Amino acid sequence: AEVAPDQPIANVRTMQAIVFHDTLSDTYFNLLLIGLFAALALLLAAAGMYAVVAVAVAAREREFGVRLALGSSPRRLARLVLRGGLMQIAMGLLLGAALALALSRVLHAVLEQIGRGAFDPLALAVVCVVLAVAGLLACLVPAMRAGRVQPMRALRGE
Repeated sequence: AEVAPDQPIANVRTMQAIVFHDTLSDTYFNLLLIGLFAALALLLAAAGMYAVVAVAVAAREREFGVRLALGSSPRRLARLVLRGGLMQIAMGLLLGAALALALSRVLHAVLEQIGRGAFDPLALAVVCVVLAVAGLLACLVPAMRAGRVQPMRALRGE
């Protein structure tokens, strides 16, 4: 500044900005990447659950037509499909939570080095709730489709 006072200075930043950029920006990028992959995994899981329930409903279309012809209400059929789908989701969540607990002991040594515990009950609860909601949404469309089956079309066959 004393030698050339008219010389422009480029890229002026505070020390806090320099520290943030050099240390935390990589961490935020990694967290963003992990979040995007987690959202993609949730989308794939929901699509898979939808496909499984939709195929099961399509395979039982004749049964639903008979039930409707014998006087069952569309709401009752939708509840039947929802109950079956949600039972599968509940079993999957219980099995997944048990596996997460078992595998958390394996990861304990790795995560202890960075100061984190191997088991986070809040994270597990949030994941279970998000997966349960995604599963419910994946079961709703096939359940409503089961209630709209035309009995005569289902009874005639292909």
